[in-house]
Amino acid sequence: MIELFRNPSYNFIGRRRWAYVASAVFIGIGLASMVARGGLRYDIDFAGGSLVQVRFAEPPRIEKIRASLATIQLGDSIIQEFGDSREFIIRLPLQAAASEEVGRRVQAALAGDASLGTFEIRRVEFVGPQVGKDLQLQALYAVLTGLVCITAYIAFRFDLKGGVAAVVAVFHDVLVSLGALSLTDREFSLTVLAALLTIIGYSVNDTIVAYDRLRENRGKFVPKGQTFEQQMNVAINQTLGRTVLTALTVFFSTAILLVFGGKVLEDMAFTLFVGVITGTYSTVYIAGALVVDWTSYVEGKIGKPKKAVAKA
Repeated sequence: MIELFRNPSYNFIGRRRWAYVASAVFIGIGLASMVARGGLRYDIDFAGGSLVQVRFAEPPRIEKIRASLATIQLGDSIIQEFGDSREFIIRLPLQAAASEEVGRRVQAALAGDASLGTFEIRRVEFVGPQVGKDLQLQALYAVLTGLVCITAYIAFRFDLKGGVAAVVAVFHDVLVSLGALSLTDREFSLTVLAALLTIIGYSVNDTIVAYDRLRENRGKFVPKGQTFEQQMNVAINQTLGRTVLTALTVFFSTAILLVFGGKVLEDMAFTLFVGVITGTYSTVYIAGALVVDWTSYVEGKIGKPKKAVAKA
């Protein structure tokens, strides 16, 4: 059995105030970036419009591509390299024309400039405004449903404070991941949504392991004078090796996918990469710390100690 730590006794809960500040700073920067950019940059699946993927024989200048597209007056287009300097994704705003017509017009416009050389239209996609709006709502419902189910399960299995704290930690992870997407100007797509739902499950899984160890410890002999804060810190330290091993396994997998997975999977891999880091951080510093602070507040209000995690 691999053992990364031998009897760890790090004071994670004691440093929770610093963790709260660090989390607030990261989330604040991410939210500021989203506000400054007018929100996330949605993929065509959510925003609607036309997408044309073009591969040129020789690397062209983006200015020449844009000048060629201006002749067909399809609106402001977004032109991005896709994988290498010869392949591009052209995103066009919603049009009344069908996708086949948009593809033909783009091909005719690019063919009109001989300096662009030969090229191949690899795909043309179209998503209408209603479809994009429906997908946005379905994405929101999927995330909210997952969070509600998580809260209900943990509240039933442990207690309400544990469930709420776990969901707050999940919100923390999602906000940090979305902020990272905004700061790096990446698209929010269906694959990124799948990555966010994976992060939610991953983060909650580690948190439940720590809660379960706390419950086991409280069912055994508790040293006299040991506070609830110390009990939570002991539980986190006891599960630290398992948490780090799991995180490293996922971390290396997502890192390889990010580097070698190609342009199509890059945004999803990046989201998972950030999510693994922040999910491990929130398990150690956020979820347990919130339960401790909530319990301290309740005890101060009613004047007597109450268990934060009840026996199943």
